[in-house]
Amino acid sequence: MYAYISGKLEGVTEDAVIIDNHGIGYRILVPSSTLERLPSAGGDVKVYTYLSVRDDAMVLFGFLTKEELELFKRLITVTGIGPKGALAILGTLSVDDLRFAILSGDAKAIAAAPGIGVKTAQRVILDLKDRIDFLEAFEERLASHGGGEEKSALAGVKNEAVMALTALGYTSSDVLSAMAQMDISEDISVEELLKQTLKQMAFL
Repeated sequence: MYAYISGKLEGVTEDAVIIDNHGIGYRILVPSSTLERLPSAGGDVKVYTYLSVRDDAMVLFGFLTKEELELFKRLITVTGIGPKGALAILGTLSVDDLRFAILSGDAKAIAAAPGIGVKTAQRVILDLKDRIDFLEAFEERLASHGGGEEKSALAGVKNEAVMALTALGYTSSDVLSAMAQMDISEDISVEELLKQTLKQMAFL
């Protein structure tokens, strides 16, 4: 019904924003992390929205990026995860960190969200693992920790190593878990990275 709502930021509560759009104030529930990224009161803001319709209520949920909205939609398809649970997860983990946690099987990171237990976190991983592009998630995680040509080159080297290892039969989650624990120099070659990653995986 609503793809997004934009307007003036009228106010902020503990878990929601109030946006004035042509004289109508929309109360939209948002992840806690979103509150830190908002403009000052009176500033222009745009949130991508999801309308939850229940027998007793209609609630708008909002996100500053389309990626957050799409991941929210996937989360609420998981058994045991409702809209507020999905909101709690996205308030605790960024989009790329959550995708990486799903791909690497890091239930502990997901369970750090308020109201989310380890079993529910494991269900998130089980249900969504095959629906996440691991190379895209890996690239975005790298980008979030730096930029520039050197970082792009390193991302390329890591992607080649990931693809080579998965082609050999290793799972993407094992490869990603190993690399996440390694201190990788920016000038490493694909061959050397393959050797180091295989060595690291031997200890997992």
